[in-house]
Amino acid sequence: MNKTLLKTILKAVLGLIILAFLLAIPRFVESPYALHMMILLFLSVMMGQSWNILGGYAGQHSVGHAAYFGVGAYTTMMLMHSKQIPPWIGVWAGMALVIVVALAIGSICFRLRGPYFVLASIAVAEILRLSAINLTTLTNGAEGILATELPAFKIGGTVVTDFLTKVPFYYIGLFLVVLTIVVTFLVQHSKLGYFFQAIREDQDAAHSLGISISLYKNIALVISAVLTSLAGSFYGIYVGFVDPPTVLGLDVSVQIMLICIIGGMGTLWGPVLGSLILVPLSEALRSNMITEALVKVGMVSADSKLGLFLKENLSHAHVLLYGILVVLVILFMPDGLMGFVRKLALRRKREAV
Repeated sequence: MNKTLLKTILKAVLGLIILAFLLAIPRFVESPYALHMMILLFLSVMMGQSWNILGGYAGQHSVGHAAYFGVGAYTTMMLMHSKQIPPWIGVWAGMALVIVVALAIGSICFRLRGPYFVLASIAVAEILRLSAINLTTLTNGAEGILATELPAFKIGGTVVTDFLTKVPFYYIGLFLVVLTIVVTFLVQHSKLGYFFQAIREDQDAAHSLGISISLYKNIALVISAVLTSLAGSFYGIYVGFVDPPTVLGLDVSVQIMLICIIGGMGTLWGPVLGSLILVPLSEALRSNMITEALVKVGMVSADSKLGLFLKENLSHAHVLLYGILVVLVILFMPDGLMGFVRKLALRRKREAV
């Protein structure tokens, strides 16, 4: 048996073991908070993998992916709120609408390159955010849309789940993560993925080889937008509330992009690593766990000026810390954590030889 086949088999076995472990977690973990954290992790991985197809493989660094996230979330929630259409049907409507939106955006923005494309992607997301605020008859404006309860999921007359606990959301999130990873893997190892990477490395050279730059950029955008829309729909269904800042804000786009930058762009497992860092960090900041930990170890006094300052302000400092993380990654790990891990592995190989 050759080494390549053996490595593939070992990776497949390891993947199945991890999947079996994840499937078993709700049977042994009863804490709603622990399941909530896992659901947030799944959502983060989905968003990162979605952006990675366009930004990581095709090299089009969009900072406006909140547009597709918000379209998916709003479409699903509006149909459920005003038309009583179950969310598992509204999801498909969101994906269909986001394809139209993505093609419209791509036909305009892909005429630009580099920082001009980045600025255009931000502008598009902002246009949609302002539209959601002002089109009150459709989106309920700044008040947002609140879903008080989800209808039970039925097949025929049989109730499959009633969504009264976090367990159904956990399994839905796990399924969607596996789906996005599989889609990314198929893209990465297909002719389509090679075209994307050729465009990323040198657009002019790719064009000279007969690759239609505009066509394949739009294909990458559509795949990325559909998966991002799916993540947005899942977010809306899980949280039960959407409003313009939450699903269409610039910070949503930045967070999606940071997942890949920190984990490693253009890699299959980069978004997973990025999510494993950003989700716990975000939660630790939100709940002031970092301040409490500093107080417990005696580094900061709870009654001191510094302790009170951290308690009041650290929970709102996630954007600052994200910025610091990005600077550190760019300076010391320009290829992200995955690139850093690969360099370490290569160094050990050379040392062993």
